[in-house]
Amino acid sequence: MERALRVARFTTFVYFILNGTLLGMWVVEIPTIENRVGISHAALGGFLVLLGVGAFTGMQLGGRLSDRLGTRTVVPLAGVLCSVTLVLPGLAGEPWVLGAALLAFGFGNGTLDVSMNAHAVQVETAYRRPVMSAFHATFSVGGVLAALAGAAAIGIGWGTAVTLAVTAGIGTVVALAAARGLLPSAPDTPAADGEAQGGKRAVPGRIWLLAVLALLIMLCEGAANDWSVLHLKTVLGASRSTAAFAYGTFAATMTIGRLLADRVSARFGPVAVLRHGAALAATGITLVALTPWIWAALTGWALFGLGLSGCIPQLFSAAGHLDPTAAGTNVSRVAGLGYVGMLAGPAVIGWMTHLMALNHTFLLPALFCATAVAAAGILRAPAPSGRPHAVEPSC
Repeated sequence: MERALRVARFTTFVYFILNGTLLGMWVVEIPTIENRVGISHAALGGFLVLLGVGAFTGMQLGGRLSDRLGTRTVVPLAGVLCSVTLVLPGLAGEPWVLGAALLAFGFGNGTLDVSMNAHAVQVETAYRRPVMSAFHATFSVGGVLAALAGAAAIGIGWGTAVTLAVTAGIGTVVALAAARGLLPSAPDTPAADGEAQGGKRAVPGRIWLLAVLALLIMLCEGAANDWSVLHLKTVLGASRSTAAFAYGTFAATMTIGRLLADRVSARFGPVAVLRHGAALAATGITLVALTPWIWAALTGWALFGLGLSGCIPQLFSAAGHLDPTAAGTNVSRVAGLGYVGMLAGPAVIGWMTHLMALNHTFLLPALFCATAVAAAGILRAPAPSGRPHAVEPSC
């Protein structure tokens, strides 16, 4: 059993890396696809919304299918779907075709995202200690692999369609080959049977609170992704090369933080991770909003990434453990609303720049982080037996 659990953990890492790689390959090819289809940057923003709509829809369906069919069935199929649909944007020659392609790819990505997170909850339950943050860290590793692979493909002269097709082929093989390492589904429970017979189960209020927190925190992440570099360049007058370090420091500290967050959660509890992490993030983004110095702004972005790093994994984990018979559905609700925040963050900041300076708009993410600090006690709720780390230890 212990060996099977180690294999399942490794396999879950594989799917998180796969998801990050597939999404990263699309990001690498965005400029080429944008030029070929003949759309502006502004129009591209609208197409990215279609990607988000597809992902949100896939998350909702993927969560329900994971609960009904089991993650061992859904995760590999979702991996194949996400891999195959990656090819479609590379074949698009007209704007409407690209829109349809991004809806399909977003759907596959969302289905894989929520089903692999639901399986990660199963692995964490079996381990009886936090492991969720490490899984999320390896998603970022997939992005790095995509950047390296994309650069290599460009260097040897591959076109976008060929690059994405080769990636899709490899992704399909990996998704199917890794399936045997996934944990089997848990036996059906009376609660699950009751739902299958047609009884609609009420959504716990705690799930919606976790979902709102996910929305606020992922809105902060979205703001950093799209505005950190522009902040250093336009507000503080940094060079293009220096400004790039704004996102670089944010992404690096977020990855490092997620590699460390599981140990912190095991020692101090998820409440401490969310509360102190959000407080650190609030401090960092407030520094960004108020400082006139480039070095201080870089420090602020680094603190922002480190603080946020462990927050979302704690929320996903809490949602999945609240009711093991509906782990996929509950994770899909929290992840889905969080994804809305990720998409809305850049737009909200952009709208606010009509009213105030860009750096001052970052006080809104600071407020959202402060809200997470105040609401962190939501993670203190009693968890299902077998997961003692969900209760915050005294310290």
